[in-house]
Amino acid sequence: MQTAKKCQLQAGNAHNGGITMSASTRDLVGIIINRTSRTWRTKLDERLSHLGLTQARWLVLMHLSRMNGKALQKDLAVSVGVEGPTLVRVLDGLERMGLVERVGVEGDRRARRICLTPKADSVITDILNIGNQLRTEALTGIADADLEVFYRVMEVILANLLSASAK
Repeated sequence: MQTAKKCQLQAGNAHNGGITMSASTRDLVGIIINRTSRTWRTKLDERLSHLGLTQARWLVLMHLSRMNGKALQKDLAVSVGVEGPTLVRVLDGLERMGLVERVGVEGDRRARRICLTPKADSVITDILNIGNQLRTEALTGIADADLEVFYRVMEVILANLLSASAK
């Protein structure tokens, strides 16, 4: 990238993260996806901090909730997209908070089923309510038709990335 273009990308305002539209929109897609994702997580973490939840913890709770409140630990790791040892540390914290419990699996001494506890129900309700409020704020001023197009475009980008080979 040329120096002049670097300077153009660094100029801008706080609202758009210092990005001007000097570069083509296509060139900026990765940057805006990354900034949006990071900002979403940061804002949600801020709003959930009073519950003692970091992104790693609320993400595991939400995945487990969508898996009907119980899942094999290895399946939960795949669903969340983390390695087993990383999930173990998160589960340790959630277990100390009384939000999950690990249960042995009959017939497989190594396997563990992770189950939400009754205490997790109200926490998940709080996560959903706070997430819905943030989503409402984030989508303010966006027409439903535009949002539907955006969603379809993001699905295609995700599919393309998932099928892209490492080069």
